[in-house]
Amino acid sequence: MTYTTLDNLIARYGEDTLRRLTDRATPPAGAIDAAVVGRALADADAVIDGYLAGRYRLPLSSTPPLVADIAASIAVYRLHPKSAPDKIEADYRDALASLDRISKGVMRLDVAGVEPDASGASGVRTTDRERPMTADNLKGFV
Repeated sequence: MTYTTLDNLIARYGEDTLRRLTDRATPPAGAIDAAVVGRALADADAVIDGYLAGRYRLPLSSTPPLVADIAASIAVYRLHPKSAPDKIEADYRDALASLDRISKGVMRLDVAGVEPDASGASGVRTTDRERPMTADNLKGFV
């Protein structure tokens, strides 16, 4: 399951932009290369899964709009073969910062029932030994 799709990228960035970024054929084919987009989407999914794995069960039951937005920002940044424009790079950095906040629990995703169960190992546990001196064997001294 990908967090965003080619159609979402076209709606957000425009068909001309995606054609320019993905058409790497010689001579240019004049069309969006779905394989190049698919590779960028898979890369974005891998980055997102890496951040979410410690806090959420994967795959997510549904894709929250925030995660779809983050995936789009990462995918378009990855589509730039050389350097990305400042706005695209800023969006990419913001996406990674959001993922970092999600992974630390500062931000929470609105996906019901996907946070992993607590392991139970978060509290202090002590075991007491058998007491050699009790009220019964200290009669007369106490």
